[in-house]
Amino acid sequence: MPKKWRVIAAVIGVLVLGLLLPTEALAHGVSIEYTSDIEITIAARYDTGTPMAGAQVAVYAPDDSSTPWLTGVCDDEGRFSFTPDASRPGIWDVQVRLAGHGGMVHIPVGEDTASTGGVGGYSYLQIALMAACVIWGSIGTALYFRRRRPA
Repeated sequence: MPKKWRVIAAVIGVLVLGLLLPTEALAHGVSIEYTSDIEITIAARYDTGTPMAGAQVAVYAPDDSSTPWLTGVCDDEGRFSFTPDASRPGIWDVQVRLAGHGGMVHIPVGEDTASTGGVGGYSYLQIALMAACVIWGSIGTALYFRRRRPA
């Protein structure tokens, strides 16, 4: 096997391995957790664990993702509670924002809502598609550098 093919194979191997290893971003991220009984309570925190006290909250019903169904503010511990309309089953979206930071959580409500599974908020189909795009891009880059240059 020629040396350049071994280098290309090693680069692709490192990229694929990098995609398979779990990573954690330590930037200005937000963690939003929720509990669901009849009332849904969210707890919004920065990655450092500091509560997002006073954060603006917008709740969107499953049938209208453009107009907030409910708005409010998190308490001093970054918590916000609401009771969704039981006659509107589906995925309820809750958006939390404070000082340029924010996030959104998707909460299934109702019996007919099935979990699609996934990691980090992405479905397995989305993860597979992203991995395929990265691999395809890596192959394209390797082929670009492999091309013969005119003299």
